[in-house]
Amino acid sequence: MASLPPVTNLQAFEAVARRRSFALAAAELHLTASAVSHQVARLESHLGVRLFERSAHGVRISAAGETYLSRIGGALSAIAAASEDLRQGVSNSLYVHAAPSLASLWLMSRLQSFALAYPDIALNLSAAHTHSDFALGQVDIDLRYGVPNWPNVVVEPLFEERIVPLASPAFIREHRLKRPEHLLAVKLIQSNVSVVQWSDWFAAFTDKRAPERFAVRFDRAQMSLDAATQGLGVALESTTIAGRHIVEQKLRPVFGLEKAVRVKAHFAVYPARHAKRPPVEAFLAWLHGEASKGQAF
Repeated sequence: MASLPPVTNLQAFEAVARRRSFALAAAELHLTASAVSHQVARLESHLGVRLFERSAHGVRISAAGETYLSRIGGALSAIAAASEDLRQGVSNSLYVHAAPSLASLWLMSRLQSFALAYPDIALNLSAAHTHSDFALGQVDIDLRYGVPNWPNVVVEPLFEERIVPLASPAFIREHRLKRPEHLLAVKLIQSNVSVVQWSDWFAAFTDKRAPERFAVRFDRAQMSLDAATQGLGVALESTTIAGRHIVEQKLRPVFGLEKAVRVKAHFAVYPARHAKRPPVEAFLAWLHGEASKGQAF
């Protein structure tokens, strides 16, 4: 294994990068600002890269520093969490990372059943659009969204989703939305990260082209759904992810479920070696059981 920088150097760098201040980092680490500065300087010397730009106006992280922080931040958190688990006597820890919309709109409402079924497993859940780097040992399972082009890992689809136009009942009544072509006369909400775009839906169900401009754009399904709930337009989203909104009658499929594009876009991803861990095996079995229950409405 290549020579690793001392952990104390990494901690100093991470604290300065996060706080954007040597003084604040020093207070957090219970060190002097001079000691923190020396720790960072040793790390820069070890790497042969300048991590911060220093000036009379303060400290600014460099482009190389930003990249390095994105790679080691999670690793340091994983080390800290593993150490705390060991101190507390927790042996069955499980680290799961998930796409934000799946985590907030689907997974969170189901976690109580996992906790009841497996009270001895300490679950740690994080969420972000970026995928976890298994080489860093940050997570056991990554619940990813997208096109499954991920080599050297096990990729298991969770469920088939129906992607349909969704709007509030009041919006549908006000604009008298009866046919797909009627959507050209109302505001549409764009979900930038969706694997199914408005152009795909229009091509599947009309002979018209989707508009090129949209009322609002979002990079998370949660925000697209909330915007549709507020009457800002029509969202094109998964009925699985929007299940709670539909059950609570905040949103409704504009043309029913017949005008749906079907996709498999959410996956449980993990290295094959992780499947040997009992907490991983238990979580995957529970996860597929929840996914097999189908729609909530």
